[in-house]
Amino acid sequence: MRLNNTEKAALIFLEKTNQIIPDNCYIPYKTTLKMRKILLFVFTTIFALNTFAQTSPGTKQDVIQKTNGEELKGKLTRINDTEVSFIYPGETVEYTIKKSDIAKITHASGRVEVFGQASLPAADRQKDALNMAATPVDHHNKIAILPFTFLMDNQPGAEQIGYKAQEDTYSFLSKHSAGYTIIDPRTTNAKLIQAGVTRDKMMGFTMKDICDILGVEYIIDGTILQNKGYQTSTSSGSADTKVKRDDAEKVKKVSGTNVNYANSAQRYDVSVSLHIYMDNNASIYNQSHKAFLSSVDGSYNSPLEYLLKRSPLYRK
Repeated sequence: MRLNNTEKAALIFLEKTNQIIPDNCYIPYKTTLKMRKILLFVFTTIFALNTFAQTSPGTKQDVIQKTNGEELKGKLTRINDTEVSFIYPGETVEYTIKKSDIAKITHASGRVEVFGQASLPAADRQKDALNMAATPVDHHNKIAILPFTFLMDNQPGAEQIGYKAQEDTYSFLSKHSAGYTIIDPRTTNAKLIQAGVTRDKMMGFTMKDICDILGVEYIIDGTILQNKGYQTSTSSGSADTKVKRDDAEKVKKVSGTNVNYANSAQRYDVSVSLHIYMDNNASIYNQSHKAFLSSVDGSYNSPLEYLLKRSPLYRK
């Protein structure tokens, strides 16, 4: 019997669903030619309807919301204790995602399944409360920024500049960190003081220790190095001479005034180093960058933003 393409596809469908019997007979029971045609028509119709249901644009799909904000749509195929498997519409390849990377799943039926603490929207991150005794689950996708170290000509400088750099980093990264929760510097500094982690004792703690104290997954640590560069100076002057004469146009008196102006400015070379650690003590980013031009005010903003934009925590 000659089969058309649709009937061949139906037979393949039957074979894949194990609906065959021995002796290469694709029909559940050996029957007449007429019955075979009828059964092929029935299975062809079921196969076509099944394919249409999977690829139809109006078909509801399962939606996976990841902790980084990414959204995946498709059909769930398997869920176990640690992973979730799914396929994209119109495809057969199965993809697997760790449950730890999933915030929630909205099933096609409308049921919502929450897997963990979802990341807060950017506008609500500052409301995220932290517990002093944090667990590894609480760490996920949370970032703390330590006060920067400020060195002037390789000597310890003003601590206020380090705190200012900490605030500037928080302000910049808060606008470019979708999916992360950044702890505000005041909370970070308060927790460090309460735990006895001062700048002079910092070397006695591992980054894992500090992550556990702050309840975060990532720590940003930075250093600002400011060195005196060259000096610029400018000078200018002016002279004013006055001649006094009598009625006979004879010179009675000559007076003069000279004014000189001088100005000098110290310029500074500035570089910034940025180090990012995880709560397992792993270093995932360690870079330095020097400002292209020296400046009078010793500004560090340009090299700092340069490094932050290239860090693994930056989001456009």
